[in-house]
Amino acid sequence: MRTGFLLGVLLAAMPLHANEPIATVRVAFDREGITATNARGLADIAANRAVTAADPVRIASISKLVTAIGVMRLVEAGQLDLDADVSRWLGWQLRNPAFPDTPITLRLLLSHRAGLTDAAGYYQVPLGGLLQDVLADPRAWDPVHAPGTFFRYANLDFPLVASVMEKATGERFDRLMQRLVLLPLDIDGCFNWASCDDATAARAVVLYDEGRQPVRDDNRGHRPECPVVPAADGSCDLARWRAGDNGALFSPQGGLRISANGLAKIGRLLLSEGEVDGVRLLRPESVRTLVEPQWRYSPGTGLTSEEDESGQGGRGFFCRYGLAVQTLATPREGCHDDPFGDGIERFGHSGSAYGLLSGLWVDPVTGTGVAYFVTGVPEARAGGRSAFSAIEERLATP
Repeated sequence: MRTGFLLGVLLAAMPLHANEPIATVRVAFDREGITATNARGLADIAANRAVTAADPVRIASISKLVTAIGVMRLVEAGQLDLDADVSRWLGWQLRNPAFPDTPITLRLLLSHRAGLTDAAGYYQVPLGGLLQDVLADPRAWDPVHAPGTFFRYANLDFPLVASVMEKATGERFDRLMQRLVLLPLDIDGCFNWASCDDATAARAVVLYDEGRQPVRDDNRGHRPECPVVPAADGSCDLARWRAGDNGALFSPQGGLRISANGLAKIGRLLLSEGEVDGVRLLRPESVRTLVEPQWRYSPGTGLTSEEDESGQGGRGFFCRYGLAVQTLATPREGCHDDPFGDGIERFGHSGSAYGLLSGLWVDPVTGTGVAYFVTGVPEARAGGRSAFSAIEERLATP
């Protein structure tokens, strides 16, 4: 154990009160390892199981950042190209009907500038269904702004990214992410449980709404019988999977189950430009490509909040965005993207879904970072001095 390491795990001996989160976990780290851990509350109310920093949780939109790391591994291998028309992999032409001559690329999808919206849905495509059917709905498209000209945070971008990854490799997305990212980094995690073992699933952090009712991952000691949206007839035979048909199946936009300790390793990978604990996963230039903002807010160039106000923050939440990487503390009028409150530029990603709020943020100058999540809270961010919630602002700082 390194000098200065603080194992401050606070178990849930204290009773839960109605106005308190159910579980709160915060891990601080630097390039060398974890420097402080704080965990409080319950991973599972019914089992009276205390939460720890090693327990896997559905981390919401931080999943996008991890998916993007997988993309960059395929780019380095020459299997994908950030700036090529993704239609070449999909096998059908992906176009905004209002701008049929404008190609859509992985760079545009990863940076939420592809002209897509979530109005037609994005995660409900059942096993055996086609993501292409969602794209056929006019509501899936921005009819005003051409691809590449406008930032609109849209979860639908990432099922398309996953479909492209599957078509390029012939591998199922969750297994592909195991091979590309999770196994090389010795992270015990998975997308939508299918590729996790029962022992990992048994440690799942149950997600609760603000009424303290379980809404996700009430696994009761084993993997769920169906880890994906079932087929239209209610069946759940994963042998029906076909590469690229339905990139939403394993929730690349939000379905990663990973511990706070695992998140810290992702943060350390970014801090050290692609290498962690002796494992070189990405070239430094690939990490720089991920982090470099593709969009910077100025009036008329994009939306600074997710259109669903229960999701990723309020106005001024997004002001700089790279390839699934958000940069904080933008010094521009209309930007409120500094939960730390110190004006220091950090990068990473936030998450919000099913009563969970999460964050992974690193400061490359000091070589430090923090990963956190909290469960059983309202999804609408409120009470903070920034576009983040008050509880996230408390978790961001020691």
